Amino acid sequence: MFQPLKPWQWALVSAAVVVAALIPAVTQNTYLLHVLILSMIFGIFALAWNLVTGFAGLKTFGHHAFFGIGAYVSALISINAGLSPWLTIWIAAIAATIAGIFVGVPILRIKSMPHVAIVTLGFAEIVRIVISNLQSITRGELGLWGIPPFTGFSIPGIGRVVFSPADKVPYYYLVLILLALSMAVVALLMRSKTGLSIVAMRDAEDAAESLGVNLTQQKLLVFGVSAFLVGVAGAFYGHYIGILTPTAAVGVDLMILIIAMVLVGGLGTLSGPLIGALILTAAVELLRDLEDYRLLVYGAIIIVVTMFLPRGLASLGPMIVKRLRTRSPENS
Repeated sequence: MFQPLKPWQWALVSAAVVVAALIPAVTQNTYLLHVLILSMIFGIFALAWNLVTGFAGLKTFGHHAFFGIGAYVSALISINAGLSPWLTIWIAAIAATIAGIFVGVPILRIKSMPHVAIVTLGFAEIVRIVISNLQSITRGELGLWGIPPFTGFSIPGIGRVVFSPADKVPYYYLVLILLALSMAVVALLMRSKTGLSIVAMRDAEDAAESLGVNLTQQKLLVFGVSAFLVGVAGAFYGHYIGILTPTAAVGVDLMILIIAMVLVGGLGTLSGPLIGALILTAAVELLRDLEDYRLLVYGAIIIVVTMFLPRGLASLGPMIVKRLRTRSPENS
């Protein structure tokens, strides 16, 4: 369970929120906002995967299945039923949650974590193959296009808010709100008694079970919450990008990217996945000109960070504060 935030941590959180909220006021550069939007989408995904693996200790490699389910369910319902994306993203998130519980019931009783990882990865591959083969519905690798954007609305005193490819600002603020809500859900969960049970389950399953922790119930809870958040991220991604392919939405490359983000940022931390998502999403975009060498530099970044900062970039803050305290006049 998390400890209460210290003053310097509150200051950093407050500064990050203010900076994030003011970025569109400083610049409306379409490309910059696009990168930041992708960073926040992947940040929600990374935060949800970190909840399962970093906090609960469940080694799952198939969460991209829930991302794809969220994206395709929301897009297909919106296209075929004519429902607003404001409604379909939550339907899609519930569908992802049901899929998470469906796959979780049989596999989360398995004690061997490598087996859990392989089974979840296999489940994601099944989802990708099904989406690819249902060409009459999903159009397969040809791409599901014509996905409706979020419907606009009016805000008194501000005017009409319109979601269009040319204007990234509404998308930016919407995904920022979704990210903040996702962080609040994870933080509140981990600060509760349930969070203490989850951490106890991660550190010592047998000991936690002997103290009365229902392992199956806790695992399904974490898996369901995580699948819901990933489903929301996937649904938003589909309506933001406007076109979906199985490779982009359910490809294993996406899962590898999310794992890298969490490891670079800091596994088992609240801020780590967000830091990793921002840095690696920006790195992918900035290194596109290197073509074939881009992946080499990308891999080198991951290796260097994991070698010298095993707990991720999120550990830099506490390290700096600790050194400053040891060098302060009061301790000299």
